[in-house]
Amino acid sequence: MTKFALLFPGQGSQYVGMGKSLYERYPAAKQAYEEASEALGFDLAELSFHGKKEELNLTANAQPAILTASVAAFRVYMQEQQEQPAILAGHSLGEITALTCAGSIKFADAVMIVRQRGLFMQEAVGLGAGTMAAVSAIDVQFVKEACELASRDGESVVISNYNAPDQIVISGTSLGIAAAGKSLSAKGALVIPLQVSAPFHSPLMRPAANKLGDILASYTFAPMQQPVISNVTARPYGDPSEIAGMLTNQMTYPVLWVDAMRYAIEQGVTYAIELGPQAVLRNLMGRIDKSVTVFAYDKQEDVDALAAFEISAVQSVGASVVRNDAQTAGAAADRMDKQDLGASASGLDKVLTRSLAIAVCTRNDNDDSDEYTAGVIEPYRKIMKLQLELENEGKSPSLLQAKEALAMLRSVFVTKKTPASEQEERFKQIIDETGTDAELRDIVSELLQGEGKVVHG
Repeated sequence: MTKFALLFPGQGSQYVGMGKSLYERYPAAKQAYEEASEALGFDLAELSFHGKKEELNLTANAQPAILTASVAAFRVYMQEQQEQPAILAGHSLGEITALTCAGSIKFADAVMIVRQRGLFMQEAVGLGAGTMAAVSAIDVQFVKEACELASRDGESVVISNYNAPDQIVISGTSLGIAAAGKSLSAKGALVIPLQVSAPFHSPLMRPAANKLGDILASYTFAPMQQPVISNVTARPYGDPSEIAGMLTNQMTYPVLWVDAMRYAIEQGVTYAIELGPQAVLRNLMGRIDKSVTVFAYDKQEDVDALAAFEISAVQSVGASVVRNDAQTAGAAADRMDKQDLGASASGLDKVLTRSLAIAVCTRNDNDDSDEYTAGVIEPYRKIMKLQLELENEGKSPSLLQAKEALAMLRSVFVTKKTPASEQEERFKQIIDETGTDAELRDIVSELLQGEGKVVHG
Protein backbone atom coordinates (compact mmCIF):
# COMPACT_ATOMS: atom_id res chain seq x y z
CA MET A 1 0.00 0.00 0.00
CA THR A 2 1.25 3.48 -0.81
CA LYS A 3 2.36 5.34 2.32
CA PHE A 4 1.91 9.05 2.76
CA ALA A 5 2.71 11.62 5.43
CA LEU A 6 0.87 14.68 6.68
CA LEU A 7 3.07 17.73 7.26
CA PHE A 8 2.25 20.82 9.31
CA PRO A 9 4.03 24.18 8.88
CA GLY A 10 5.42 26.43 11.60
CA GLN A 11 5.58 30.13 12.30
CA GLY A 12 6.35 32.33 9.33
CA SER A 13 3.76 30.66 7.10
CA GLN A 14 0.94 32.90 8.32
CA TYR A 15 -0.80 35.47 6.11
CA VAL A 16 -3.99 37.49 6.44
CA GLY A 17 -6.78 35.47 4.81
CA MET A 18 -5.31 32.04 5.50
CA GLY A 19 -7.96 29.38 6.06
CA LYS A 20 -10.81 31.60 4.87
CA SER A 21 -11.71 29.45 1.86
CA LEU A 22 -12.02 26.27 3.93
CA TYR A 23 -13.94 28.17 6.62
CA GLU A 24 -16.52 29.33 4.09
CA ARG A 25 -16.89 25.98 2.34
CA TYR A 26 -16.68 23.34 5.07
CA PRO A 27 -18.57 23.15 8.39
CA ALA A 28 -15.68 21.14 9.86
CA ALA A 29 -13.27 24.02 9.25
CA LYS A 30 -15.71 26.59 10.63
CA GLN A 31 -16.16 24.47 13.73
CA ALA A 32 -12.38 24.46 14.30
CA TYR A 33 -12.28 28.26 14.31
CA GLU A 34 -15.27 28.46 16.63
CA GLU A 35 -13.59 26.07 19.10
CA ALA A 36 -10.34 28.03 18.95
CA SER A 37 -12.09 31.38 19.44
CA GLU A 38 -13.95 30.04 22.45
CA ALA A 39 -10.71 28.75 24.00
CA LEU A 40 -8.83 32.01 23.37
CA GLY A 41 -11.59 34.41 24.31
CA PHE A 42 -11.40 36.40 21.07
CA ASP A 43 -12.48 35.94 17.44
CA LEU A 44 -9.57 34.11 15.82
CA ALA A 45 -11.38 33.94 12.48
CA GLU A 46 -11.67 37.72 12.35
CA LEU A 47 -7.97 38.13 13.17
CA SER A 48 -6.93 35.49 10.64
CA PHE A 49 -9.17 36.61 7.78
CA HIS A 50 -9.42 40.38 8.22
CA GLY A 51 -6.90 41.43 10.87
CA LYS A 52 -3.87 43.63 10.45
CA LYS A 53 -0.73 41.89 9.25
CA GLU A 54 1.32 43.34 12.12
CA GLU A 55 -1.13 41.98 14.68
CA LEU A 56 -1.31 38.53 13.12
CA ASN A 57 2.48 38.33 12.93
CA LEU A 58 2.85 38.69 16.69
CA THR A 59 4.16 35.34 17.91
CA ALA A 60 1.40 34.91 20.48
CA ASN A 61 -1.22 35.39 17.73
CA ALA A 62 0.51 33.72 14.82
CA GLN A 63 1.00 30.41 16.62
CA PRO A 64 -2.65 29.68 17.52
CA ALA A 65 -3.75 31.07 14.14
CA ILE A 66 -1.44 28.74 12.20
CA LEU A 67 -2.34 25.77 14.39
CA THR A 68 -6.06 26.41 13.86
CA ALA A 69 -5.69 26.84 10.09
CA SER A 70 -3.76 23.57 9.98
CA VAL A 71 -6.22 21.63 12.15
CA ALA A 72 -9.10 22.97 10.04
CA ALA A 73 -7.34 21.72 6.90
CA PHE A 74 -6.66 18.37 8.60
CA ARG A 75 -10.32 17.90 9.49
CA VAL A 76 -11.45 18.73 5.98
CA TYR A 77 -8.84 16.48 4.40
CA MET A 78 -9.62 13.51 6.64
CA GLN A 79 -13.33 14.00 5.94
CA GLU A 80 -12.69 13.96 2.19
CA GLN A 81 -10.31 10.99 1.90
CA GLN A 82 -10.38 7.32 2.84
CA GLU A 83 -6.87 6.35 3.95
CA GLN A 84 -4.88 6.97 7.11
CA PRO A 85 -1.44 8.63 7.01
CA ALA A 86 1.61 6.52 7.86
CA ILE A 87 3.39 9.39 9.61
CA LEU A 88 2.70 12.91 10.88
CA ALA A 89 5.38 15.58 11.18
CA GLY A 90 5.41 19.29 11.87
CA HIS A 91 8.05 21.97 11.60
CA SER A 92 8.64 23.66 15.00
CA LEU A 93 5.15 24.89 16.02
CA GLY A 94 3.82 22.36 13.49
CA GLU A 95 4.99 19.52 15.74
CA ILE A 96 2.35 20.53 18.29
CA THR A 97 -0.20 20.59 15.45
CA ALA A 98 0.88 17.08 14.43
CA LEU A 99 0.46 15.81 18.00
CA THR A 100 -2.98 17.42 18.13
CA CYS A 101 -4.07 15.81 14.87
CA ALA A 102 -2.70 12.47 16.08
CA GLY A 103 -5.05 12.72 19.05
CA SER A 104 -2.43 13.24 21.76
CA ILE A 105 -3.48 16.82 22.64
CA LYS A 106 -7.07 18.09 22.72
CA PHE A 107 -7.50 20.87 20.17
CA ALA A 108 -8.78 23.47 22.64
CA ASP A 109 -5.85 22.69 24.93
CA ALA A 110 -3.38 22.91 22.04
CA VAL A 111 -4.65 26.37 21.13
CA MET A 112 -4.02 27.61 24.66
CA ILE A 113 -0.63 25.86 24.88
CA VAL A 114 0.70 27.52 21.72
CA ARG A 115 -0.78 30.86 22.78
CA GLN A 116 1.26 30.62 26.00
CA ARG A 117 4.26 29.32 24.08
CA GLY A 118 4.13 32.39 21.85
CA LEU A 119 3.87 34.77 24.79
CA PHE A 120 6.82 33.11 26.52
CA MET A 121 8.91 33.35 23.36
CA GLN A 122 8.09 37.04 22.94
CA GLU A 123 9.11 37.73 26.54
CA ALA A 124 12.30 35.63 26.58
CA VAL A 125 14.51 38.14 24.76
CA GLY A 126 14.18 41.92 24.63
CA LEU A 127 12.91 43.46 21.40
CA GLY A 128 15.75 43.72 18.90
CA ALA A 129 18.17 41.75 21.08
CA GLY A 130 17.90 38.52 19.11
CA THR A 131 17.24 37.50 15.52
CA MET A 132 17.70 34.77 12.89
CA ALA A 133 19.09 34.43 9.36
CA ALA A 134 18.82 31.86 6.57
CA VAL A 135 22.10 30.67 5.11
CA SER A 136 22.54 28.86 1.81
CA ALA A 137 25.15 28.09 -0.88
CA ILE A 138 27.80 27.02 1.61
CA ASP A 139 28.85 23.82 3.36
CA VAL A 140 27.31 23.31 6.81
CA GLN A 141 30.75 22.92 8.38
CA PHE A 142 31.57 26.54 7.52
CA VAL A 143 28.28 27.59 9.13
CA LYS A 144 29.16 25.76 12.33
CA GLU A 145 32.59 27.40 12.41
CA ALA A 146 31.10 30.86 11.86
CA CYS A 147 28.65 30.32 14.71
CA GLU A 148 31.46 29.31 17.06
CA LEU A 149 33.58 32.32 16.12
CA ALA A 150 30.64 34.71 16.57
CA SER A 151 29.77 33.30 20.01
CA ARG A 152 32.24 35.45 21.96
CA ASP A 153 32.14 38.40 24.33
CA GLY A 154 28.65 37.58 25.50
CA GLU A 155 27.21 36.94 22.04
CA SER A 156 25.55 33.65 21.10
CA VAL A 157 24.91 32.11 17.67
CA VAL A 158 23.82 28.53 16.87
CA ILE A 159 22.33 26.56 14.00
CA SER A 160 18.59 26.50 14.70
CA ASN A 161 17.14 24.78 11.63
CA TYR A 162 18.38 22.15 9.22
CA ASN A 163 15.62 22.89 6.72
CA ALA A 164 17.17 21.48 3.55
CA PRO A 165 20.62 20.31 2.42
CA ASP A 166 21.19 23.79 1.01
CA GLN A 167 19.34 25.84 3.64
CA ILE A 168 20.48 26.31 7.21
CA VAL A 169 19.04 28.84 9.66
CA ILE A 170 21.13 30.42 12.39
CA SER A 171 19.73 32.02 15.53
CA GLY A 172 21.16 34.15 18.31
CA THR A 173 21.92 37.64 19.53
CA SER A 174 21.57 40.38 16.93
CA LEU A 175 25.26 41.35 17.06
CA GLY A 176 26.32 37.73 16.91
CA ILE A 177 24.13 37.02 13.88
CA ALA A 178 25.53 40.10 12.15
CA ALA A 179 29.10 38.91 12.76
CA ALA A 180 28.38 35.35 11.61
CA GLY A 181 26.55 36.65 8.54
CA LYS A 182 29.44 38.88 7.58
CA SER A 183 31.90 36.00 7.90
CA LEU A 184 29.74 33.62 5.86
CA SER A 185 29.04 36.21 3.15
CA ALA A 186 32.78 36.70 2.74
CA LYS A 187 33.05 32.97 2.00
CA GLY A 188 30.40 33.21 -0.72
CA ALA A 189 27.31 32.23 1.27
CA LEU A 190 23.92 33.78 0.70
CA VAL A 191 22.75 35.18 4.04
CA ILE A 192 19.19 36.48 4.37
CA PRO A 193 18.03 38.10 7.64
CA LEU A 194 14.62 36.80 8.76
CA GLN A 195 11.80 39.04 9.96
CA VAL A 196 11.27 37.36 13.32
CA SER A 197 10.68 38.74 16.81
CA ALA A 198 13.02 36.40 18.69
CA PRO A 199 15.95 33.95 18.24
CA PHE A 200 13.91 30.73 18.10
CA HIS A 201 15.48 27.30 18.70
CA SER A 202 18.50 28.67 20.49
CA PRO A 203 19.74 28.65 24.12
CA LEU A 204 18.35 32.19 24.40
CA MET A 205 14.90 30.59 24.51
CA ARG A 206 15.69 28.76 27.77
CA PRO A 207 13.50 31.06 29.93
CA ALA A 208 10.56 30.43 27.59
CA ALA A 209 11.30 26.69 27.51
CA ASN A 210 11.28 26.50 31.30
CA LYS A 211 7.89 28.21 31.52
CA LEU A 212 6.41 26.01 28.80
CA GLY A 213 7.89 22.93 30.49
CA ASP A 214 6.03 23.76 33.70
CA ILE A 215 2.73 23.87 31.79
CA LEU A 216 3.40 20.67 29.84
CA ALA A 217 4.53 18.76 32.92
CA SER A 218 1.02 18.97 34.35
CA TYR A 219 -0.72 17.94 31.11
CA THR A 220 -1.85 14.38 30.41
CA PHE A 221 -1.05 13.44 26.82
CA ALA A 222 -3.12 10.72 25.17
CA PRO A 223 -1.64 7.91 23.03
CA MET A 224 -0.94 8.91 19.43
CA GLN A 225 -3.17 7.39 16.77
CA GLN A 226 -0.36 7.70 14.20
CA PRO A 227 3.42 8.03 14.59
CA VAL A 228 4.58 11.63 15.06
CA ILE A 229 8.19 12.60 14.33
CA SER A 230 10.01 14.77 16.86
CA ASN A 231 12.01 17.77 15.65
CA VAL A 232 14.61 17.06 18.33
CA THR A 233 15.41 13.44 17.40
CA ALA A 234 14.06 13.19 13.83
CA ARG A 235 12.42 9.95 14.99
CA PRO A 236 8.88 9.11 16.13
CA TYR A 237 7.83 9.51 19.73
CA GLY A 238 7.92 6.20 21.54
CA ASP A 239 5.43 7.05 24.26
CA PRO A 240 3.20 9.98 25.34
CA SER A 241 5.38 10.37 28.44
CA GLU A 242 8.14 11.74 26.17
CA ILE A 243 6.08 14.61 24.78
CA ALA A 244 6.48 17.20 27.54
CA GLY A 245 10.26 16.87 27.62
CA MET A 246 10.62 16.82 23.83
CA LEU A 247 8.47 19.91 23.29
CA THR A 248 10.37 21.73 26.02
CA ASN A 249 13.76 20.83 24.50
CA GLN A 250 12.51 21.71 21.03
CA MET A 251 12.49 25.39 21.96
CA THR A 252 16.27 25.43 22.47
CA TYR A 253 17.36 22.60 20.14
CA PRO A 254 17.73 22.79 16.35
CA VAL A 255 14.92 21.55 14.10
CA LEU A 256 16.24 18.43 12.33
CA TRP A 257 13.84 18.69 9.40
CA VAL A 258 16.11 17.12 6.78
CA ASP A 259 16.73 14.05 8.95
CA ALA A 260 13.03 13.84 9.83
CA MET A 261 12.00 13.77 6.17
CA ARG A 262 14.69 11.27 5.28
CA TYR A 263 13.46 9.03 8.07
CA ALA A 264 9.90 9.24 6.70
CA ILE A 265 11.18 8.30 3.25
CA GLU A 266 13.10 5.35 4.70
CA GLN A 267 9.81 4.13 6.19
CA GLY A 268 8.29 3.99 2.71
CA VAL A 269 6.57 7.37 2.47
CA THR A 270 6.26 8.25 -1.23
CA TYR A 271 4.14 11.40 -1.05
CA ALA A 272 2.90 13.90 1.51
CA ILE A 273 0.25 16.55 2.05
CA GLU A 274 1.10 19.85 3.70
CA LEU A 275 -1.87 20.96 5.79
CA GLY A 276 -1.72 24.63 6.72
CA PRO A 277 -0.96 28.02 5.22
CA GLN A 278 1.42 28.47 2.27
CA ALA A 279 3.63 25.76 0.73
CA VAL A 280 6.88 26.07 2.70
CA LEU A 281 7.28 22.37 3.48
CA ARG A 282 6.35 21.35 -0.06
CA ASN A 283 9.14 23.54 -1.38
CA LEU A 284 11.66 22.24 1.17
CA MET A 285 10.93 18.64 0.17
CA GLY A 286 11.84 19.55 -3.39
CA ARG A 287 15.31 20.36 -2.06
CA ILE A 288 15.55 17.30 0.20
CA ASP A 289 14.33 14.54 -2.13
CA LYS A 290 12.72 15.29 -5.49
CA SER A 291 11.32 11.75 -5.73
CA VAL A 292 8.75 12.59 -3.04
CA THR A 293 5.77 14.64 -4.16
CA VAL A 294 4.22 17.03 -1.64
CA PHE A 295 0.84 18.65 -2.21
CA ALA A 296 0.12 21.93 -0.41
CA TYR A 297 -3.53 21.92 0.69
CA ASP A 298 -3.53 25.72 0.73
CA LYS A 299 -3.09 25.78 -3.07
CA GLN A 300 -6.17 24.89 -5.14
CA GLU A 301 -4.06 23.59 -8.02
CA ASP A 302 -2.32 21.23 -5.58
CA VAL A 303 -5.67 20.08 -4.19
CA ASP A 304 -6.80 19.24 -7.72
CA ALA A 305 -3.56 17.42 -8.45
CA LEU A 306 -3.78 15.53 -5.16
CA ALA A 307 -7.29 14.34 -5.94
CA ALA A 308 -6.12 12.89 -9.23
CA PHE A 309 -3.00 11.42 -7.62
CA GLU A 310 -5.00 9.63 -4.93
CA ILE A 311 -7.41 7.93 -7.32
CA SER A 312 -5.35 4.76 -6.74
CA ALA A 313 -6.29 4.86 -3.05
CA VAL A 314 -10.04 5.29 -3.53
CA GLN A 315 -10.64 1.58 -4.03
CA SER A 316 -8.35 -1.38 -4.61
CA VAL A 317 -10.27 -2.47 -7.72
CA GLY A 318 -8.14 -1.73 -10.75
CA ALA A 319 -5.54 -0.06 -8.51
CA SER A 320 -2.51 -0.89 -10.62
CA VAL A 321 -4.09 0.53 -13.77
CA VAL A 322 -5.50 3.61 -12.10
CA ARG A 323 -2.22 4.33 -10.32
CA ASN A 324 -0.53 4.84 -13.66
CA ASP A 325 -3.19 7.37 -14.62
CA ALA A 326 -2.85 9.13 -11.25
CA GLN A 327 0.92 9.44 -11.60
CA THR A 328 0.51 10.85 -15.09
CA ALA A 329 -2.09 13.26 -13.74
CA GLY A 330 0.31 14.30 -10.98
CA ALA A 331 2.98 15.08 -13.55
CA ALA A 332 0.52 17.07 -15.61
CA ALA A 333 -0.59 18.97 -12.53
CA ASP A 334 3.05 19.74 -11.72
CA ARG A 335 3.37 21.33 -15.16
CA MET A 336 0.20 23.30 -14.55
CA ASP A 337 1.58 24.50 -11.20
CA LYS A 338 4.12 26.54 -13.10
CA GLN A 339 1.39 28.51 -14.83
CA ASP A 340 -0.97 31.13 -13.49
CA LEU A 341 -4.03 28.92 -13.55
CA GLY A 342 -6.38 31.68 -12.51
CA ALA A 343 -5.29 33.87 -15.41
CA SER A 344 -4.65 31.33 -18.17
CA ALA A 345 -7.24 28.59 -17.81
CA SER A 346 -10.67 29.10 -19.30
CA GLY A 347 -13.83 28.23 -17.40
CA LEU A 348 -14.25 25.04 -19.40
CA ASP A 349 -10.64 24.04 -18.71
CA LYS A 350 -11.40 24.25 -15.02
CA VAL A 351 -14.58 22.19 -15.43
CA LEU A 352 -12.50 19.15 -16.34
CA THR A 353 -10.03 19.69 -13.50
CA ARG A 354 -12.69 20.23 -10.85
CA SER A 355 -14.84 17.34 -12.08
CA LEU A 356 -11.89 14.96 -11.80
CA ALA A 357 -10.98 16.26 -8.36
CA ILE A 358 -14.52 15.97 -6.98
CA ALA A 359 -14.93 12.50 -8.49
CA VAL A 360 -12.02 11.27 -6.38
CA CYS A 361 -12.94 13.12 -3.19
CA THR A 362 -16.55 11.92 -3.08
CA ARG A 363 -17.19 9.23 -0.47
CA ASN A 364 -18.00 5.76 -1.80
CA ASP A 365 -20.90 3.69 -0.37
CA ASN A 366 -20.95 1.01 -3.07
CA ASP A 367 -19.19 -2.31 -2.36
CA ASP A 368 -19.92 -3.82 -5.78
CA SER A 369 -16.53 -4.04 -7.54
CA ASP A 370 -17.99 -4.46 -11.03
CA GLU A 371 -20.30 -1.48 -10.65
CA TYR A 372 -17.45 0.60 -9.28
CA THR A 373 -15.19 -0.24 -12.21
CA ALA A 374 -17.87 0.54 -14.77
CA GLY A 375 -19.30 3.62 -13.10
CA VAL A 376 -16.22 5.23 -11.57
CA ILE A 377 -12.86 3.98 -12.80
CA GLU A 378 -13.62 3.66 -16.52
CA PRO A 379 -15.36 7.04 -16.96
CA TYR A 380 -12.73 8.74 -14.79
CA ARG A 381 -9.93 7.34 -16.97
CA LYS A 382 -11.73 8.51 -20.09
CA ILE A 383 -11.89 12.13 -18.89
CA MET A 384 -8.35 12.02 -17.51
CA LYS A 385 -7.11 10.86 -20.90
CA LEU A 386 -9.11 13.61 -22.60
CA GLN A 387 -7.62 16.27 -20.32
CA LEU A 388 -4.05 15.09 -20.96
CA GLU A 389 -4.63 15.00 -24.73
CA LEU A 390 -5.97 18.56 -24.68
CA GLU A 391 -2.99 19.71 -22.60
CA ASN A 392 -0.50 18.09 -24.94
CA GLU A 393 -2.18 19.72 -27.93
CA GLY A 394 -2.48 23.08 -26.18
CA LYS A 395 -6.25 23.12 -26.68
CA SER A 396 -9.18 24.07 -24.47
CA PRO A 397 -12.13 21.69 -24.16
CA SER A 398 -15.27 22.18 -26.20
CA LEU A 399 -18.68 22.53 -24.61
CA LEU A 400 -19.41 18.89 -25.53
CA GLN A 401 -16.19 17.76 -23.82
CA ALA A 402 -17.07 19.73 -20.69
CA LYS A 403 -20.44 18.00 -20.77
CA GLU A 404 -18.64 14.64 -20.92
CA ALA A 405 -16.70 15.58 -17.80
CA LEU A 406 -19.88 16.48 -15.95
CA ALA A 407 -21.52 13.28 -17.16
CA MET A 408 -18.56 11.36 -15.77
CA LEU A 409 -19.10 13.05 -12.43
CA ARG A 410 -22.80 12.22 -12.49
CA SER A 411 -21.88 8.58 -13.17
CA VAL A 412 -19.53 8.62 -10.21
CA PHE A 413 -22.22 10.10 -7.97
CA VAL A 414 -24.79 7.50 -8.99
CA THR A 415 -22.34 4.63 -8.59
CA LYS A 416 -21.06 5.84 -5.21
CA LYS A 417 -24.66 6.41 -4.07
CA THR A 418 -24.08 10.08 -3.33
CA PRO A 419 -27.19 11.82 -1.87
CA ALA A 420 -29.07 14.02 -4.35
CA SER A 421 -28.56 17.13 -2.21
CA GLU A 422 -24.80 16.64 -2.21
CA GLN A 423 -24.79 16.07 -5.98
CA GLU A 424 -26.60 19.36 -6.54
CA GLU A 425 -24.23 21.18 -4.18
CA ARG A 426 -21.15 19.77 -5.94
CA PHE A 427 -22.41 20.70 -9.42
CA LYS A 428 -23.23 24.19 -8.17
CA GLN A 429 -19.72 24.40 -6.72
CA ILE A 430 -18.20 23.63 -10.14
CA ILE A 431 -20.37 26.20 -11.94
CA ASP A 432 -19.65 28.88 -9.33
CA GLU A 433 -15.88 28.24 -9.27
CA THR A 434 -15.54 28.13 -13.04
CA GLY A 435 -17.95 30.94 -13.92
CA THR A 436 -19.81 28.76 -16.43
CA ASP A 437 -23.40 29.19 -15.30
CA ALA A 438 -24.60 30.38 -18.71
CA GLU A 439 -22.98 27.47 -20.55
CA LEU A 440 -23.62 24.61 -18.12
CA ARG A 441 -26.74 25.34 -16.08
CA ASP A 442 -29.09 23.51 -18.48
CA ILE A 443 -26.61 20.67 -18.98
CA VAL A 444 -26.34 20.08 -15.23
CA SER A 445 -30.12 20.18 -14.85
CA GLU A 446 -30.45 17.58 -17.60
CA LEU A 447 -27.82 15.32 -16.02
CA LEU A 448 -29.43 15.43 -12.60
CA GLN A 449 -32.70 14.31 -14.12
CA GLY A 450 -31.05 11.44 -15.99
CA GLU A 451 -29.86 8.04 -14.84
CA GLY A 452 -26.18 8.87 -14.59
CA LYS A 453 -24.91 7.12 -17.69
CA VAL A 454 -21.72 8.43 -19.26
CA VAL A 455 -22.06 10.53 -22.42
CA HIS A 456 -19.83 9.32 -25.22
CA GLY A 457 -18.97 12.03 -27.74
